[in-house]
Amino acid sequence: MASRFLTLADVAETLNISASQAYALVRNGDLPAIKVGGRGQWRVEATELENYIGRMYSATADFVRTHPLGRDDTEPTFD
Repeated sequence: MASRFLTLADVAETLNISASQAYALVRNGDLPAIKVGGRGQWRVEATELENYIGRMYSATADFVRTHPLGRDDTEPTFD
């Protein structure tokens, strides 16, 4: 059975980012989380992480749509 809540380390691993970047997502409110326990450890509900990922896909699609790449020689190529 999958765990309902994830640690920030789990979030960082899932998103392939650093732990400090995961902490920043939580602290600036981009990724909803709760603090639990006497030491105030952060936990992110798995569904909230999936919602965040969905929002980022939408935001990226909007960005790509409004900032199309041109076909001139100044664009970088990736071989």
